[in-house]
Amino acid sequence: MTPSALRLRPLQHADAAVLAAWGEDTTFCRHTGWTMTSRDALHDFWARQVDDPPDGLIRLAVEDADGDLVGYVDLHGSNPGEKELGFVIGPSRRWGQGLGLRAARASLAYGFEELALDCMWAEALVANMASVRILQSLGMQETRRGEPGVFLGEDSYYLQFRTRRTEWTRSLEG
Repeated sequence: MTPSALRLRPLQHADAAVLAAWGEDTTFCRHTGWTMTSRDALHDFWARQVDDPPDGLIRLAVEDADGDLVGYVDLHGSNPGEKELGFVIGPSRRWGQGLGLRAARASLAYGFEELALDCMWAEALVANMASVRILQSLGMQETRRGEPGVFLGEDSYYLQFRTRRTEWTRSLEG
């Protein structure tokens, strides 16, 4: 796949079937912490997310140049001017193609340019080196060690990262 731009858009009911299918990908579920459950239960969960998203959550679908759903991003939080960034790429056969970095970059652009946020932050388990590398590649600054967690059965802890709109704008210029 060429590194073409990804498109962010609101989740749609048709996405529920695609997202539910990711729940049958054992590797994906182990890495993301999804509970293996029935496709029907996952479909119902995602349909509810479209109809009634949790308060303070902006969840956007990530489409590739062919219009295929390749992930979703979350911008979460109730603090004015600040959101937490999260991103998921699926299924696991899509990993290793740079989609996570491009989705996270598109999320920062959306947050700073469309929502006029002042600050965005994210966290990743240290044992999940792919996610840590993405946040570092975006130029986000490590701010602190967070809570303990487990990744693929390994005890770990979260690293928190942060960037401001001024830093983001500066990175685009140079």
